[in-house]
Amino acid sequence: MEQSASTPVENPITAGNRLTIDLSALARNWQAMARIAAGAETAAAVKGNGYGIGLEPAVAALAATGCRTFFVALPAEGLRARAVATDATVYVLNGLARDQAPGLAAGNLRPVIGSTEELADWATYRAQGGTGRAALHVDTGMNRLGLTFAEARELAADPEAAERLGLSLVMSHLACADTPAHPLSARQLATMRDVKALFPGLAVSLANTAGIALDPAYHFDLVRPGIGLYGGPFIAGRPPLETVVTAEARIIQVRDVPAGETVGYGAAATTRRPSRIAILSTGYADGYHRAASSTDQRPGAEVVLHGRRAPLFGRVSMDLAAIDVTDLPQAARGDWVELFGPNMPVAEVAEAAGTISYEFLTSLGGRYHRRYVGGA
Repeated sequence: MEQSASTPVENPITAGNRLTIDLSALARNWQAMARIAAGAETAAAVKGNGYGIGLEPAVAALAATGCRTFFVALPAEGLRARAVATDATVYVLNGLARDQAPGLAAGNLRPVIGSTEELADWATYRAQGGTGRAALHVDTGMNRLGLTFAEARELAADPEAAERLGLSLVMSHLACADTPAHPLSARQLATMRDVKALFPGLAVSLANTAGIALDPAYHFDLVRPGIGLYGGPFIAGRPPLETVVTAEARIIQVRDVPAGETVGYGAAATTRRPSRIAILSTGYADGYHRAASSTDQRPGAEVVLHGRRAPLFGRVSMDLAAIDVTDLPQAARGDWVELFGPNMPVAEVAEAAGTISYEFLTSLGGRYHRRYVGGA
């Protein structure tokens, strides 16, 4: 089923870029992860505007497929998710800001408590008659958010603490799961087993997308896939699951450039032969990162046109990028070029830019025309 796009660019004729977002592929990716993590509940991370595809369409498609628990970063994201999935459980990963407990509870959102200060605020709220639920984050080695193990052990010394605080989940986050042989993951797993022993009545969650692939031991009671749902890397050394996002840009001009000339800002790339250069209506204002540029010293990212690859040529600017189409004589003004999608994996483009798939997906701006296909 095709859905309307919630973006400022409603008319595709006026857009220089377009996105095709396959909600059925998103749903199938969730189902694939649920099969791998059989025995644990499979939730979904929909933070960052649903990893760039739109939070509401993502939540709707996943809920229709059977997902019942969602993770967001901010309360505002949580309220958007709650409006779509009224019966789902929604956790707010970035914790509890001061004086925020009553508002979160009123929105039926569950903060992930990540410090003793937050815990004290939540305890005060609950002691005053609050009925909201929460998760507890215990740091197992990331050293970012979460109670220390010693702090968690002190809390667990009171056998009534979890019930008094309305805790429904204890969780942690893997730091290096996308590097399967990294020893930190095994250390975090061992610590999480100790955490589970401290809170025997609570569901436990440790695995993100990469953690799901490590070993069933990391699955515990609930897994929280994110990037893998959206077509990013999943299992090291294997292709990702289905493509969810296809990003394309329009060719607005094709020009002949003699050998020895430079193209774009900074004269960063020089033609070594008489060349045909196509100019794309995309740039870093659209979320196509400047770091993907090519220079005379290093290659940049590639795109796909008429089923063949073409390299970026020179710097990506705010609104424009250039590609070398000398070997693609059929390239013409008005053609659509695949920036990333089924023929050009987003992970490969991100690697050429020295970054990760997450950054490209979550940077997708409002200048794209969005077309949603599939879904319930």
